[in-house]
Amino acid sequence: MNILIVGAGGREHTFAYKLAQSKECEKLFVAPGNAGTANIATNVNIGVTDFDKIKELVLSEAIKMVVVGPEVPLVEGIYDYFKNDSELKEVAVIGPSAEAAQLEGSKEYAKEFLVRHNIPTAAYQSFTPETVSEGQTFLETLKAPYVLKADGLAAGKGVLIIDNLEEAKKELAEMLTNSKFGEASNKVVIEEFLDGIELSVFVLTDGKNYITLPTAKDYKRIGEGDTGLNTGGMGAISPVPFADDAFMNKIETQVVKPTVEGIIKDNLDYKGFIFIGLIKVDGEPKVIEYNVRMGDPETEAVLPRVNNDLLDMFKHVANQTLDKVVLDLDPRTAVTVMTVAGGYPEAYEKGDEITGIDNVEGSIVFQAGTTHKNGKIVTNGGRVLTVTSFGDNFKEALAVSYKNVKKINFKGINYRTDLGFDL
Repeated sequence: MNILIVGAGGREHTFAYKLAQSKECEKLFVAPGNAGTANIATNVNIGVTDFDKIKELVLSEAIKMVVVGPEVPLVEGIYDYFKNDSELKEVAVIGPSAEAAQLEGSKEYAKEFLVRHNIPTAAYQSFTPETVSEGQTFLETLKAPYVLKADGLAAGKGVLIIDNLEEAKKELAEMLTNSKFGEASNKVVIEEFLDGIELSVFVLTDGKNYITLPTAKDYKRIGEGDTGLNTGGMGAISPVPFADDAFMNKIETQVVKPTVEGIIKDNLDYKGFIFIGLIKVDGEPKVIEYNVRMGDPETEAVLPRVNNDLLDMFKHVANQTLDKVVLDLDPRTAVTVMTVAGGYPEAYEKGDEITGIDNVEGSIVFQAGTTHKNGKIVTNGGRVLTVTSFGDNFKEALAVSYKNVKKINFKGINYRTDLGFDL
């Protein structure tokens, strides 16, 4: 089978790494891909939302499956584009419809879904530029800290948690009237703050059946001890040590099952991953957010633990026979450490040579913001590459990753040295 992966990050490199291992994978393409995917697949320079060019490639290369990595093409309707095209409708697309993708594309849509299906989440209200003053009044009814979320897609950076009421009121106005996050903050959801420890649960569904994949914990902030600006993620640990069997049972019955049942009840076309961002509050799970794809960098820690043939799993998703798959997991802990360009998540340079990848031993390097230039691998994004390792516990696995990260170098390389500090 010929397969196309849409995307360019570490998540897509991980998909390529797993799919390339399948005996049924004949030709593997990645659009646009990175220097890492170029080693195991054919990179094609097509943007993730250039659906017409993607169609040309799919038809010319007899591609039978498209695996969508990032959220933007899903929210913009790549699934629907394929299903509504007579030449493409038989191609399997791993990812939900545009309507279902609103679970990530709109925070308000997701909150309404959660409330409608009685899934535990924080109390909230939504506000628009016309209702800024009502929003500021609503903030006065809440206890600090105050949680402001841009309704639309903001690349993982549209959430503010603010301790000071006056500052929260000011930021609300900035988001709504000065478009702090562009169109994403044309509407803002204000939530009650939940105090607890976060984790992510990943589900693969065919729209009827589902498999719960391993848990992970990612680290969003740039600085040690979870300080500084939010990023797309600085590393991840899987499984999460505090998610014992009793807690996982609560997640399954109170969150995962009602989520999939809600998708069926709401008649949403959904064949792909559900990423459920959770917080454990007084021993109970509450949903912070949904994403409609695998997380990055969590994918780099979760998928290497899955021993199953990923292509076989995806075929079962396409055929709605996922109930026939028995998950086979590596019991060890996997961790991934993200290396980022100097200055990220603010202004950073691209085009700096990366050395030392070939010296890594006992870990897997998944490339993200990389490309080839004059025969060398160079930086091409803020989050450059991750180093994934296994161990009997997260400390053991982290020691291996940190040892190997030290062998890799590029100008301004930066990474968190305290992953797992809260576990």
